[in-house]
Amino acid sequence: MVREGKEGPGFMERAVYGNLGGRTSKVVVGPGRGLDNAVVALGGGHVMVVTVDPVSAVPALGMGLSAWLSVHLIASDLTASGTDPEFATFSYNFPPTMGAPEREEFVRSVGAECRRLGITIVAGNTGSYPGGGFTVIGAGTMFGFATSKGYVTPSMARVGDAVLMTKHAAIEATASLAYSFPKLLAARAGKDTMTRACTMVRFCTTVRDAREARKAGLGRSGVTSMHDATEGGVLGALDEMAYASRKAFVVDERRIPISAEAELVCASFGIDPLRTMGEGALLLTCRPERIPVLQRIMSRAGIPIKQVGQVEKGKGLFLSHRGGGGLRFKPRPDRYWMAYERASRLELDRPS
Repeated sequence: MVREGKEGPGFMERAVYGNLGGRTSKVVVGPGRGLDNAVVALGGGHVMVVTVDPVSAVPALGMGLSAWLSVHLIASDLTASGTDPEFATFSYNFPPTMGAPEREEFVRSVGAECRRLGITIVAGNTGSYPGGGFTVIGAGTMFGFATSKGYVTPSMARVGDAVLMTKHAAIEATASLAYSFPKLLAARAGKDTMTRACTMVRFCTTVRDAREARKAGLGRSGVTSMHDATEGGVLGALDEMAYASRKAFVVDERRIPISAEAELVCASFGIDPLRTMGEGALLLTCRPERIPVLQRIMSRAGIPIKQVGQVEKGKGLFLSHRGGGGLRFKPRPDRYWMAYERASRLELDRPS
């Protein structure tokens, strides 16, 4: 059976991480589980931070909003390093069924949002080829620059750090399912819930979260690591951070914020809000003495933030509220795509 969504850790270890082309000492941080950004040494105490992600055109969202979301999903990864993206490349493989006006709107919208974020597009490829389809229509790469000590990665979490998160769980899944299946969701959870869930799509970014958080200081002086919650949700992201840092993340599930809309939408589609598409929530580790400063900064910016756990000696993610020292978290595939496929069949079977 073909796995939908991102490949699992087993495949990545077998097929990807050992097949990375030539070796060079210039790679400071390369591909690895939980590491969305590469870091390449430039010399003179400076580095380049690089990330890549798919770009998607989702008919239910429209081309303008799809482009906005695509840009922010890539930029959210890079800003989680504490660095701003400065340059980008985009490769588009538009579906043959996508008309010229839609293609133009998508490309214009990508350019407009990059300009708003201060990102210059420097290269790419644009075409339409047989076999291409919705929703993934290509990929984008973003680049930023920092000093050799002016960035963070999930591997940098330290024992004694607090674990915090912004906003709440399952933002992306909630908004995407509401946009994709409005009639089905309205029938199951009510029209008001569906309407409120749709508005959450503009929360599917952590660019501003990360930019504000770094004001508390990076590394030993404040925020030691950041990671956005994407496929696999908040718990999946925390597990990746624990793996990358080789530390134990002890987290109380009950402290993880979940909006009423996310609870209702996820229940309607049979998915766990803590283990599904969570873009919009930023996970951070921070030195305890800097937490008041971080909280003040985020409060002034209007970004909710809450402590959900701490970093301890050991390895792995542990869910602490179940008694004793906590149960070890066991990752499993995000059920979002299964729920999406199931809902698609129901929509097709629904009388018009």
